[in-house]
Amino acid sequence: MSKWTFSSLVLLLWGTALFAQTAPFSIYLEPMNIPGLGGLQAYSFGQHNGKWLIIGGRLDGLHRRQPFAAFNVAGNNNQLIVVDPVTRQKWSAPLTPLSQSLQDQLSATNMEFHQEGNYLYIVGGYGYSTAQASKITFGNLTAVDVPAVINAVMTGTAYDTFFRQISDVQFAVTGGHLKKINNTFYLIAGNRFDGNYNPMGGPSYTQVYTEAIRKFNLTDNGTTISITHLPEVIDALHLHRRDYNAVPQILPDGAEGITVFSGVFQPAIDLPFLNSVDIDSLGHSVNTTFQQYYNHYHCAVLPLYSASANEMHSVFFGGIAQYYDSSGVLVQDNNVPFVKTIARVTRNSAGAMAEYKLPLEMPGLMGSGAEFIPVLSVPRYNNDVFKLDDFIADSTLVGYIYGGISSTAANIFFTNTGTESSASSQVFKVYVLRNASTGSHDLNEQSNGTLQMQVFPNPNDGDFIVKFNLKAMGSTTISLYRSDGLKIEDKVLNDLRIGENTYSRKINNLDQGGIFYLTIETSYEKATQKIVIEP
Repeated sequence: MSKWTFSSLVLLLWGTALFAQTAPFSIYLEPMNIPGLGGLQAYSFGQHNGKWLIIGGRLDGLHRRQPFAAFNVAGNNNQLIVVDPVTRQKWSAPLTPLSQSLQDQLSATNMEFHQEGNYLYIVGGYGYSTAQASKITFGNLTAVDVPAVINAVMTGTAYDTFFRQISDVQFAVTGGHLKKINNTFYLIAGNRFDGNYNPMGGPSYTQVYTEAIRKFNLTDNGTTISITHLPEVIDALHLHRRDYNAVPQILPDGAEGITVFSGVFQPAIDLPFLNSVDIDSLGHSVNTTFQQYYNHYHCAVLPLYSASANEMHSVFFGGIAQYYDSSGVLVQDNNVPFVKTIARVTRNSAGAMAEYKLPLEMPGLMGSGAEFIPVLSVPRYNNDVFKLDDFIADSTLVGYIYGGISSTAANIFFTNTGTESSASSQVFKVYVLRNASTGSHDLNEQSNGTLQMQVFPNPNDGDFIVKFNLKAMGSTTISLYRSDGLKIEDKVLNDLRIGENTYSRKINNLDQGGIFYLTIETSYEKATQKIVIEP
């Protein structure tokens, strides 16, 4: 069985002075290929007897910038896909035997989903509505009999009776998450997006963030689905987010919970949230003392809880982020690029959270829109958090990472023609090791990310002001680069002070405008921001 070398793939996790009781464990990834399994991202999945049922998602990479090309129908996944990761086999069947309403929703992207027993419940999603002849966020909940559909797809028999769909405007959500706490469903945040995507904010769409936790109870007798909506929770500031990670948790008091990590966009600025939101059966609370600098968009996440140490670990694999590490320097890039970072967030018995960057990275700029698919035979709590203390063997296969966007460069958002990224077909086995030798993880001390760099006006005519904060005195350099990487100027700044600083600059020797990158670098941090110059 071929593996990447142990030295290049083992991800060591252990305790530090802050979390002295954390049980040692490590993780490694084993890449594997499944013949005929194509690339896919932002899909939904269910599973039964070790086999996966994959529904919806996109066959392409990052959405293109042109409204007519972004999220086009040609990129829809209109197949039901069954995968056996053990035998490495794949089966598929078209959605065409289903009603048009089912076909439309089940070929959408960014649906919310949750499996309860044999039934996979799929909510919302963004895609093309035949009835409305337009792209919409679907106001539907669809129930899928996972074992029956898997068997039908594998045997080539009829499956149309194994899908049921109801309509409810409360379910018109995309980019959120559907989770459960105890017996209640939680449809968390996300937005309703109708019309054609337009990155310039043109009049081709309407978008409304839910800014809510929509709670409901669901009764399903196999024929009829009954929904009882409960009072929703509104938080216009902290729940104004989508494309985030919602990770099941075991909280310090032993209760089930959910933590909302990062996501976009902050109400006042087009940047990710750095804070997190904890949700339990009693309500929600914003963690004002913790900032997450890595893994800001939806990616594969592995949740592990040690009852003996009362510590909750959430491990994030790649994706997109505003920050990344470069040779020990935290780089802030407000273009929010694709990253390779693998990081964990650990919550200790007192409820304090800390972020650690693992010593190795994903093998490429990948992970955004991927999913972690657990092995159901491994000991887990009711909410799918793994019971770390029950891992007896030295090596435990806990699940798989499949798909997501693979990008050829970190920042492709402003040049994306559809060829710079793709939907990945890569599958990784994810192992947890006990009794492994320990190593070093870099602690994000929460004092990083303090430059808070701003450029205004932006766009400008070459005359602009840069505002930034310093937490310590030392050499500070400001540099300007063209979009092709050519450095235009490099200047050491003097007469600075601890706290807020401003730097004014007028550039007169540019023959033409365009996109440029301005960088401020200190001994402890580096921030980069795209600016547009229109002379």
